[in-house]
Amino acid sequence: MPAELRFSRSDSGDSATSRPVAESLAIARWCASNGWPVHPLAPGRKTPAANCPLCRDPRHDRADCGCRAAGRWCHGFHAATLDMTRIHQWWGANQAFGVGIACGPANLVVIDIDAHPTTPPSRNRLLPGIAIADDVDVSAMTTGFHSLAVLAALKGAPNPADDTTTLRVRTPSGGLHIWYRATDSRPWQCSTGTSSTRALAWQVDVRAHGGYIIAPGTTTKTGTYTPLGAARLPAPLPAWLALELERTHHLPAAHIPAPRPVPPRARQAVIAAGGGRDHATKALTTVLADITACATAPENAGFTEKLNRAAYTAGGLVAAGQLTQQDAERILTEAALIARPGQERRSQQIIRSGLAAGTRRPLHPRSRP
Repeated sequence: MPAELRFSRSDSGDSATSRPVAESLAIARWCASNGWPVHPLAPGRKTPAANCPLCRDPRHDRADCGCRAAGRWCHGFHAATLDMTRIHQWWGANQAFGVGIACGPANLVVIDIDAHPTTPPSRNRLLPGIAIADDVDVSAMTTGFHSLAVLAALKGAPNPADDTTTLRVRTPSGGLHIWYRATDSRPWQCSTGTSSTRALAWQVDVRAHGGYIIAPGTTTKTGTYTPLGAARLPAPLPAWLALELERTHHLPAAHIPAPRPVPPRARQAVIAAGGGRDHATKALTTVLADITACATAPENAGFTEKLNRAAYTAGGLVAAGQLTQQDAERILTEAALIARPGQERRSQQIIRSGLAAGTRRPLHPRSRP
């Protein structure tokens, strides 16, 4: 591994500004040597580096893009590579780039703990699916460190935040990335700790298939992602944690040839909105089914085009008074999350663009004569 990654083995969480900063090329080479495909991050930022203007358009489908074939880094973690020649080309010419790792191809499951203290939500959202008795004071559970510790204690397991056998990386904000290696071929899915549909614990994100993680040693404007302790490689995903991830819906549904069911709130929202009920419901249900069907194919499913079409349709229904803007955004987001978990930011861009275009053309579905 790069000598620059051999930081002080203190777990104090002190600022990394006084420590040597690893060169991005050395980090990228070290990651690739461990079998972790890498992709560039924008200088000083946590987000993937941009490339050609066409690829910045949310309606642009990466399946039709020639950037990766031409050796460019468009489309974020989808461009991640183990090719040392390409790695030298990318980071050799752009030394300010950070390093991101595509978690799915790297077989990684990273537990991302948020350390920003804030007022906890209702007790039923602290540990999804686990009831916390009313007489338990949850007011002190203000960060992801607290919710993960409680989850581990309830399961009679060691706290992952204290797991010295695996790679742990302190984030500039004081959070913690706990790296594990998947022990089988199951495609664990990403999640955010504030999600109402898939979450391990409040303020605890999961980085896996469909997402990326910032490589240790990478420096952003806020500081350096600093390895803690002696471990520099991920340990196998603990069995109890795998069971919890499975319980909290971090695995995709079994492959089925038919489209995935449309979220029930979509039909309910359209019907409740009034105006052309049955026909509006049918129009929206059809395009939503196209989106959720993308869950059965991780690549080349036309997700961008289908989500854009659904958002355009929903925008037309909003303009016609048959659906509220809030309901439209909610049901589109839910369908997109089913099809492409871990890509919420990209999906929101497509949804906003499609809705805006659709609201300029009111849609009044009518039955056929």
